Amino acid sequence: MANAIRALAMDAVQAANSGHPGMPMGMADVATVLWTQFLKHDPSQPKWSDRDRFVLSAGHGSMLIYALLHLTGYEAPTMGDIRNFRQMTSPCAGHPENFLLEGVECTTGPLGQGLAMAVGMAMAERHLNATFGDDLVDHRTWVIAGDGCLMEGINHEAIGLAATLKLGRLNVLWDDNKITIDGDTSLSTSEDILARYAATGWHVGSCDGHDFADIARALAEAAADPRPSLVACRTIIGKGAPNKQGSHSVHGAALGADEIAAAREYLGWTAAPFEIPADILANWRAAGAAGKTARAEWEARAADHPHAAELARRMAGELPAETGFDAYIQSLIANPPKVATRKSSEMALEALTAAIPEMVGGSADLTGSNNTKTKSTPPFNADHYDGRYVYYGIREFGMATAMNGMALHGGVIPYGGTFLVFSDYCRNAVRLSALQHQRVVYVFTHDSIGLGEDGPTHQPVEHVMSLRMIPNLLVFRPADAIETAEAWAIALASKDRPTVLALTRQNLPPLRFDAEMKSAKGAYRLVAAEAARKVVLLATGSEVALAKDVAATLEAQGIGADVVSVPCWELFDEQDAAYRTDLLPADALKVSIEAGVTLGWQKYVGDGLTIGMDTFGASAPAEVLFDHFGFAVDKIVPKILSRIS
Repeated sequence: MANAIRALAMDAVQAANSGHPGMPMGMADVATVLWTQFLKHDPSQPKWSDRDRFVLSAGHGSMLIYALLHLTGYEAPTMGDIRNFRQMTSPCAGHPENFLLEGVECTTGPLGQGLAMAVGMAMAERHLNATFGDDLVDHRTWVIAGDGCLMEGINHEAIGLAATLKLGRLNVLWDDNKITIDGDTSLSTSEDILARYAATGWHVGSCDGHDFADIARALAEAAADPRPSLVACRTIIGKGAPNKQGSHSVHGAALGADEIAAAREYLGWTAAPFEIPADILANWRAAGAAGKTARAEWEARAADHPHAAELARRMAGELPAETGFDAYIQSLIANPPKVATRKSSEMALEALTAAIPEMVGGSADLTGSNNTKTKSTPPFNADHYDGRYVYYGIREFGMATAMNGMALHGGVIPYGGTFLVFSDYCRNAVRLSALQHQRVVYVFTHDSIGLGEDGPTHQPVEHVMSLRMIPNLLVFRPADAIETAEAWAIALASKDRPTVLALTRQNLPPLRFDAEMKSAKGAYRLVAAEAARKVVLLATGSEVALAKDVAATLEAQGIGADVVSVPCWELFDEQDAAYRTDLLPADALKVSIEAGVTLGWQKYVGDGLTIGMDTFGASAPAEVLFDHFGFAVDKIVPKILSRIS
């Protein structure tokens, strides 16, 4: 049965003349044991909520999962899809994409992130199990990871978190082939992987990755241990290719026609390319069909379970009928607060987390600064998996990847905080949130030079703009408490894309006093010109109040000025041309004001003015910094007057 995987891997890579045959061929035996003896899944119902999650963290070996999905009877990929591996028309992309194929639980490719997302999946499983019980939630997360996954820094963050949380339902199968693209692993590492994992608090084991009985023993031991488990599966990369196996030459290139012919002879595989002998395919399909029994038993339990409907709602990603948002907005209108938007976020979260039980928050050791914990979110830990707040530690990347895994698992809406400047540490995970279409909310506080004395290392200048560059990511920089609440409401309603909230440390005055959902359009006219309009001021976040003051000064001189708040570029760009033209008329000087880099604002202001900063900040009180870097009425107005005089 394992040779079917090897044959499909070498044939598909050869047809594409591109890809990685070595890993699928080397791990074919381990994968066969896992998928035929241990993995709980039903190819006929790939979204069954109590299925085991399988993560191919070593995503370059994508033909492994494509072969497994096809052989066990998933509707896709078809053999035609596999024949077109790595081609535009095929869902069998170079690296597995969660949005292209059922059964691909997450997008992998950036090494280590699959393992780290699996930690989040295991966290979600434990949380839902504690909430709904064994009858409805009782499954495992299995990972195949390579040497590269275990070298990446994210690996260290992820395994430390998994051990602390005692995620015993997480089992990682390490393809211990001692080969990287450059050559033998000894070129770049000499660490004792098993000792490191053991020291972290994991159960560790090993097996001969080509001995079915030994593999089954090791996997059974891993499944039985209450700790997360790492199994070192000693394998030969490219197993079955007699002249290339065991060498880096088989890692990332097609074997070539001669070596494939030799491999067929070596393996005793006589079937034509892309053909699976009927008896072997029947055995695979029988293994895939075995999961129907487990699913039927689960459905029988769920049919009479009083909480099954609530679990189904959460897994479908639907919000409760009452979210607490409307009442909260009315409270802000009644008592407009002058607070930092990080505080506004906390206030909104108090209302939202009380009404939406699937919200699970956290922070990378900045809880008191990010203001992400509420009265409704007790700690999530090994003693209380029903908790709703994760203390991630100083693991920004680990936090972000875990949140991706929680969202991918389903049943949980994760949010987590750190300083905006530290978004650099987790940027690739933010990108994967967007690529995978996942509802993950990033609470990034201390959003500008306004954080003050901590200085330029902590003052984000380019970060908001760089995050705006990521497709399918909503980036909000709200101006007051109402805009912040609206940003949260939009983030929670956005089932297929993540959201960044860039929030201030310093207090901001209230600017909005109405309940109309204006942030949904990304930008709106906050103040309309009284005199004949000559200027349109566009601003975000803390600079919207400054724009109002600039407009008032211009109006006092008979110069009409609109103020447009732009909390979210992405939503504004989605509006129709008429709306955008109304806010940005051609006959007015357009001026952007944002305490960050000016790059990008030109698409709105054209040849107008961009008030920003294209340098790093400095260490001083916030008010001193804003004045020094030109964010003051008396420094902005003259620049405008020089353009309209």
